[in-house]
Amino acid sequence: MGGFATPDLAVAVSVAGGLGMLSGTIGAEALSAQLDAVPADVPVGVNFLVPFLDRQALEDAATRSPLVEFFWGEPDPAMIATVHEGGARAGWQVGSADEARAARDAGCDLIVAQGIEAGGHIRGSLGLLPLLDEVRASVALPLVAAGGIGTGRAMAAALAAGADAVRVGTRFVAASESTAHPVYVEALIRSGADDTVLTTAFGEGWPNAPHRVLRSALTAGEALGAAQSWSPEWPSLASSGVIEAYALYAGQSVGAVRSRQAAAEIVHELVAEAEQALQSSGAQG
Repeated sequence: MGGFATPDLAVAVSVAGGLGMLSGTIGAEALSAQLDAVPADVPVGVNFLVPFLDRQALEDAATRSPLVEFFWGEPDPAMIATVHEGGARAGWQVGSADEARAARDAGCDLIVAQGIEAGGHIRGSLGLLPLLDEVRASVALPLVAAGGIGTGRAMAAALAAGADAVRVGTRFVAASESTAHPVYVEALIRSGADDTVLTTAFGEGWPNAPHRVLRSALTAGEALGAAQSWSPEWPSLASSGVIEAYALYAGQSVGAVRSRQAAAEIVHELVAEAEQALQSSGAQG
């Protein structure tokens, strides 16, 4: 979630029973300051985009977080070794079974399988359930499902399909602790799954990296013509200009965003719905 993954949001998710994540892509100095803001008794992980990896930030995260995760790059045993040397567990977010096996062979402790339903940058070409099936059949590591999970029912489906945990992104962009611009949040609230699109339009500085955004962002950008930068930047509270034309990342779970909620409320709602769905499924079986 990039810049939305602030200490306030990450800590709120962790305190509620999940595992909040910070972005290591913000640079070593900024990450260090964010980790300083995390209470010592609250576990928070750190995610790194491999093309923009800061080695100093990685080494810092490995000694101060329980989980360090990587995305968008070939699994690298040297990176995993750095994480383990710092005392953390290592994860890799993948888009295929082949990549999952490579992550296992590189020494990862867990795998995050990302389906094409996910918001933001998309690694693979499979929907989440077929991907989970392929990864679970070939890799025995703990498996986290990511992509299109915004309700407890979707969470229950992923767990029933072989996941050990789930990742939720779009719902938390609209959390009250998020720094997302209000115009962005309102756009999420108005949207459904059909309002998202997979594109490469917002690719300046990161070409050939497909990403899922709200279709309205493309429309707003095209209306600006030459004035549009097509930057992958998302709109935060500090953003200015035509907010609607920023990269409004959203997964196909966006239909579950119906109001601005506290992160703890989102976590508790997801867990309660998932438990009910799993119990109902068991009773019917």
